[in-house]
Amino acid sequence: MSNLEQSAVVEQSPVTELVETSGHAGSEWLARYSSSLMGVFGTPQRVLVRGAGCLVWDADGKEYLDLLGGIAVNALGHAHPFVTSVISSQLATLGHVSNFFTSPTQIALAEKLLALSNAPSGSKVFFTNSGTEANEAAFKLARRNSDGPGGTRTKIIALEGAFHGRTMGALALTAKEAYRAPFEPMPGGVEHIPFGDIEALRNAVDETVAAVFLEPIQGEAGVRPLPAEYLRAAREATSAAGALLILDEVQTGIGRTGKWLASEDAGIVPDAITLAKGLGGGFPIGALLTFGQETSSLLSAGQHGTTFGGNPVATAAALATLHAIENQQVLDNVRKVGDHLRSALAAVVGVTEVRGEGLLIGFDLDADVAPAAVNAGLEVGFIINSPGPRTIRLAPPLILTEEQADRFLAALPAILQTAKDAQ
Repeated sequence: MSNLEQSAVVEQSPVTELVETSGHAGSEWLARYSSSLMGVFGTPQRVLVRGAGCLVWDADGKEYLDLLGGIAVNALGHAHPFVTSVISSQLATLGHVSNFFTSPTQIALAEKLLALSNAPSGSKVFFTNSGTEANEAAFKLARRNSDGPGGTRTKIIALEGAFHGRTMGALALTAKEAYRAPFEPMPGGVEHIPFGDIEALRNAVDETVAAVFLEPIQGEAGVRPLPAEYLRAAREATSAAGALLILDEVQTGIGRTGKWLASEDAGIVPDAITLAKGLGGGFPIGALLTFGQETSSLLSAGQHGTTFGGNPVATAAALATLHAIENQQVLDNVRKVGDHLRSALAAVVGVTEVRGEGLLIGFDLDADVAPAAVNAGLEVGFIINSPGPRTIRLAPPLILTEEQADRFLAALPAILQTAKDAQ
């Protein structure tokens, strides 16, 4: 067994006694779900009870190859032995202390993230619990770049197709009307400009703009990468106008593209980066990284906060995740398996376009059957995602093997045919 694969041995958990997971069918759990949880996620596709590596099992005992990874969260798969041991050890030592205090794991993780991002002197980190909270903090950072009280910098630029989260500030940055409309009015001043249009970007960024928010690859929009030249043009335009360049790497960061950050190839230094998802290897944590002394001093004591952000357990989980990625050749695996998947997908009948980098992959179909393909995939043991009617998104654990990828590739033609037959 390679060092990227995880043991499927599952020990009896104390949780089993608390929730009586055994002996209950998935249909029973779903009935209880509908009577006790808000319906904001719709009906869950399955009731999952355990996982190991890239595999998960549902309440009826069916096995699935997880090609979504909790939407790019489970960087090292499920139940990674090193990460779980570190979390258990930290929780047994010190779990929560509030932000009146700090801990060695919090400080060490901040230092590690600044080192991995090649942050210049004076850079800082603020820890959150999620990606949307990291973007809320970045939104407030942008508001502080206003040229003082009553300042003229009142606009924030984001892109059409952007997804930055669902809390109110992050939602204002998010472009999808269906997400925004029920909660209007949004926080003001956000303008969405065409995706990837450098001329539109240059025309929009002037002395009235406080910040520009960009995802190096738009995940929710169907895995749409921004070219490196666009990121460089954004850096030039924001620097000239005195605006902040804030990169949302919540989905693309922490090795997802085969690099620590998807924006590395552009060769730029942004003013801030937001991280989450894969950072904790499945444990909730996010971060706002601010670059340089000037940007890092925009938020001062008392202007922002969080109860759980940066707690010892979350930061220990993140340190363990980063350590495993570094020491198990995971980035090499991401590049190798990602290249293999994208190349093979392009040859599948019915696939019209393949996009992405590393193990963040989107591919388009020749008919509006992507949601049906998700259902067909589940029936034969594969978890995939459809961000659009013709688009499938893959964001598997970074430890996915070529053999596991080939299992999906071999099954995909039949999955697509089943989806078309269901229409």
